[in-house]
Amino acid sequence: MGELSKLPNLGKELERQLNEVGITTADQLIALGAQQAWLKIRAVDPSACIHRLYALEGAIQGIKKSELSPDKKAELKDFYSFYK
Repeated sequence: MGELSKLPNLGKELERQLNEVGITTADQLIALGAQQAWLKIRAVDPSACIHRLYALEGAIQGIKKSELSPDKKAELKDFYSFYK
C-alpha cells in the first residue's frame, strides 16, 4: 500500500484505481479534487458509485465519508446524478 491508502476512506482498491488514472499522491488528489478524480476513475470503471465519490471527498477533507456535511453530500449527489 502506498501514500493514498493512509487517507481516510481509501483502501487498496481505490488506491489502485487512483494510481491507474495517474493519481499517486495526496497532493495530486487534493489539487484535482474529488469530482475530477471520480470522473477519471469512472472512465476506467463505469461501476464507480456515489460512495466512491463521497470517499474521495472525505479523503481530501481528512474525514470519514459519513462525516461529510449535508450540503457537501447534496452537492456531490447533484454532480453524480448529472453523470449517472
